[in-house]
Amino acid sequence: MEQKSCFGEFARYSVLSILGTLGVSCYILADTFFISEGMGINGLAALNLAIPIFNFIYGIGLMLGMGGATKFSICKSRGDREQGNQVFSHAVSAGLAAGLFFFVAGLFFSGELAEALGGEGQVLAMTDTYLKWLLLFAPAFILNNILLCFVRNDGGPQLSTAAMLVGNFANILFDYIFIFPMGMGILGAILATGFSPVLSILCMSPHWLRKKNHFSLVRLIPSARLLQQELSIGLPSLIAQVSAGVVMIVFNMLILGLEGNRGVAAYGVVANIALVVTATYNGLSQGMQPLVSSFYGGGREREYRQVLRYGLSTMLVISAALYLIVFLLAEPIAGLFNSERDMLMQAMAAEGLALYFLSNVFVGFNMLLATFFASVEKPVPAHILSLLRGFLLIIPLAFLMAKLWGMTGIWLTYPAAEFLTAAVGLALYRRFRAAGRGRR
Repeated sequence: MEQKSCFGEFARYSVLSILGTLGVSCYILADTFFISEGMGINGLAALNLAIPIFNFIYGIGLMLGMGGATKFSICKSRGDREQGNQVFSHAVSAGLAAGLFFFVAGLFFSGELAEALGGEGQVLAMTDTYLKWLLLFAPAFILNNILLCFVRNDGGPQLSTAAMLVGNFANILFDYIFIFPMGMGILGAILATGFSPVLSILCMSPHWLRKKNHFSLVRLIPSARLLQQELSIGLPSLIAQVSAGVVMIVFNMLILGLEGNRGVAAYGVVANIALVVTATYNGLSQGMQPLVSSFYGGGREREYRQVLRYGLSTMLVISAALYLIVFLLAEPIAGLFNSERDMLMQAMAAEGLALYFLSNVFVGFNMLLATFFASVEKPVPAHILSLLRGFLLIIPLAFLMAKLWGMTGIWLTYPAAEFLTAAVGLALYRRFRAAGRGRR
């Protein structure tokens, strides 16, 4: 592939993937806006307490999807269709098993879970309702993520993006209908979100009906080694999502002690805007991954390094633009989610937006580098980056900085953790490049 066509493929996959993942971020962002309008600060607090569980469910699907699809791309580039079918069958089987676990939890334990996450009074009741239905829809969320990744890696980035966007725009429409004309409150918000992956899965059916697929479900030959490879490659995606949920739980608990429900609502605004920013980098990473995996499987080192350079250059431009928008429009953005005109909450959220998003360029660098390492079957450095930014740095820093500087410390925790992780990531990449030169 010539450089020009390599860039063309990178642009095609990345733009489509970013559009799709931005649509996914609208799942929660639309809920945030409509819930703030319909249910005020208590509704925002309930949503923010429940979102970490969404991260866990979404992360399981993304781990199986990204890990399985990466392995499938390598098999496809080597002409091993039988192995590719086994990879897909293992991913789907593991996804259905995980979905069943969450479904049972929703049937029997949503109340206890809502209470453990910090819900009280009216907030507890809203959180319980949201969690119950979120968990019941978990199989659809997980299966949708698996299929989206496989369809994208099977030469269908347009269909994958279209399916994501259809589901997400339907979510926004249903949010409005269920919350306002039908008056369903928090139940309407989660039902709108839950129907989205179902519609997305239906939209991908042409990939099989037109016989365009190079993967299919086959009789499963259980292989712990194959499943372990898929999980290992996809683990950074899971860690990123699960850590986001764990960090949100920790931040919620710290903020409840500092500023109560008003502070949690302000953090909810910041965290949900952050979903959009993270989705942009996630889309860029997912768009880059099929090309890196394919070039790696074909032994084309020059091309997969070039794709990484394209990704990092694009990330720098996006990071600068996003921070400029957030910094200049912090007050109006916070005001969009302040239906009760609570000026203290809005001021906290505006400060949080300006400080929290200092992390942008480091977040983008860390996510792209972790995806790159996973795509060339180097899971250990990918795991190191994911664990550092997800648990090992940010949680201790949150307790320390909250104690030293209160809410300002909370807002600055994320940039500090991502900066330190980026320094480690740069060292790991230099070591990877040096090892490559040594082999030559």
